[in-house]
Amino acid sequence: MLRYFLLLTAALLTLGALTACSSTAEDPTARWSVDKIYSEARDEMNGGAWDKAVPLLEKLEGRAAGTPLAQQAQLDKAYAHYKGGEKALAIATVDRFMQLHPASPAYDYALYLKGLVNFNDDLGLFSWLSRQDLSERDQKAAKDSFEAFRELVTRFPESRYAPDARQRMTYVVNALAQYEVHVARYYYDRGAYVAAINRAQSAVADYRDVPASEEALYILVRSYDALGMAQLRDDAQRVLDASYPGSALPKSGFRGKDNPWWKLW
Repeated sequence: MLRYFLLLTAALLTLGALTACSSTAEDPTARWSVDKIYSEARDEMNGGAWDKAVPLLEKLEGRAAGTPLAQQAQLDKAYAHYKGGEKALAIATVDRFMQLHPASPAYDYALYLKGLVNFNDDLGLFSWLSRQDLSERDQKAAKDSFEAFRELVTRFPESRYAPDARQRMTYVVNALAQYEVHVARYYYDRGAYVAAINRAQSAVADYRDVPASEEALYILVRSYDALGMAQLRDDAQRVLDASYPGSALPKSGFRGKDNPWWKLW
């Protein structure tokens, strides 16, 4: 009886092992050349199948290690993560690329891609369009985006990506300044005039020659007036009049959503 039991157990274990082996999917890329893997990965990317492109690019990165094709696979994988909504993985992949390949001819693109990923993440700062509380928003992504673009245009001024990077830098600066103004207005609307003054002053001091400066100065005028600080109010009004002689804010009040900053530059 014991012998029968042992034989049955062994048979079941063998059957289980065979079943496991037979159920293991064979790697269809096992006999593919690196060129074929790359071609298939590009086809998946062109079709928007980012989740399918990533494992192919990972295989390519391993099999073509030490070659320019492996570097390209890294960058393509970062882009696929970015387009697939996996922004943290995209940044991590780009950072790894830049650490491993500081002299790569594609380093300018890596910087551009890093800025682009954070730039799109930065669009979250415009939560005011959906009436969310701006004072709780984190602007780190926007600032990281700006720094990546700035490094790109500084180190590679002739790069094909530099012109677009410069435009995006302008956009980010305007966005950050307007963020400060919206937070200042948030405080002003709630009667927190000292906090409103601090944020409006930050917008004026930290971001020069941006559309948001006009409203920041107007918030200063209104906040100082609400606090009964006539001298500071008049000083802010003189700066507003000198900087924006045609400003309609003193008559029309704060800008509404029908006249946002991004339509002004």
